[in-house]
Amino acid sequence: MKLPSITTAWFLAVVATVAAGAAWLTPTLVQGKADAMPRAVTPRGPLTADELVHVDLFKRSSPSVVHITSLGVQRDMFSANVQQVPRGTGTGFVWDGNGHIVTNFHVIQGANGARVTLADQTSFDAQLVGAFPDRDLAVLKIDAPKDKLPPIAVGSSKDLLVGQRVYAIGNPFGLDQTLTTGIVSALNREIESFNQRTIRGVIQTDAAINPGNSGGPLLDSAGRLIGVNTQIASPSGASAGIGFAIPVDEVNRIVPRLIRDGRFVRPALGITAGPANLQRALKLPKGVAIVQVGNGTPAARAGLQPFRRGNRGEVVMGDVITAVNDEAVADLDEMLNQLESRQPGETVTLSVWRDGQTRKIRVPLAQAQ
Repeated sequence: MKLPSITTAWFLAVVATVAAGAAWLTPTLVQGKADAMPRAVTPRGPLTADELVHVDLFKRSSPSVVHITSLGVQRDMFSANVQQVPRGTGTGFVWDGNGHIVTNFHVIQGANGARVTLADQTSFDAQLVGAFPDRDLAVLKIDAPKDKLPPIAVGSSKDLLVGQRVYAIGNPFGLDQTLTTGIVSALNREIESFNQRTIRGVIQTDAAINPGNSGGPLLDSAGRLIGVNTQIASPSGASAGIGFAIPVDEVNRIVPRLIRDGRFVRPALGITAGPANLQRALKLPKGVAIVQVGNGTPAARAGLQPFRRGNRGEVVMGDVITAVNDEAVADLDEMLNQLESRQPGETVTLSVWRDGQTRKIRVPLAQAQ
């Protein structure tokens, strides 16, 4: 009798093993045994006080949180038809009963339209009211019944403490109405906006913030808005426990002006600032070196002088603004931050350095063109 080859033996062993496994997986009916019944549920008792806080906060706040879908235009390759298609998603929240929705500017940046879905899953086309990219904020408006628009409660960010509990509600990865929780990890962080302006006073939190959370609210334990979630620090693009939110005091200053004017109207002095290498070359103090003063501007009326070239090519010393209302400004970005907290028509006191001497000048602010 011829013995099977190694290959044949291996094949037969595999078949036998599979057959044995299949037999083991086949249920065996045993007569006379009691039918299996579901396990009895063990009572859990009441929720803890901490859990009740989370549940109550979500119930009260989530109706104010919305899902935003930004829209782009796409042309059908087989016809001349043009249609709007989704291009990205984000989060926003109801600002008032008039249908104003606040979100991040980058959520709707480059879009041709937007659609807002409320907590009850009804959707409305949105119009852009105004945006301020320097702070990554935008305001949309929808035509929805007031009973569907519960405004979010607004808190304060100036009195936040590191370690206090915070909550984020948003739509990460397109998943509606997601609650995460954490603490205020740090205060007064600085991040860069999408047009390279520095956003100061930012709140850092370890509450999980992921793509899709942008524009959503960061809440304190009373359910009050304390920030707008805007960025994360993560090599992978997912939450690494370092998220950033624009403080609500900044939001509460900017949003009403976007609603009123359709844009953030920045107060202006009427000057042009010189580059940083000019200050280094001339060993000037920290501040804003003026290289141009516009005709008829507040700066011109106040007698501010620019740095310029003389008849023989020499540098004629001009003015360096070193402080606004006694708050030092190290560069143009810091000065703009100071001015943005004020309204056109207000008067500020500038500390002005010229050729080794510092003087104070009161200057009324104009409206930037």
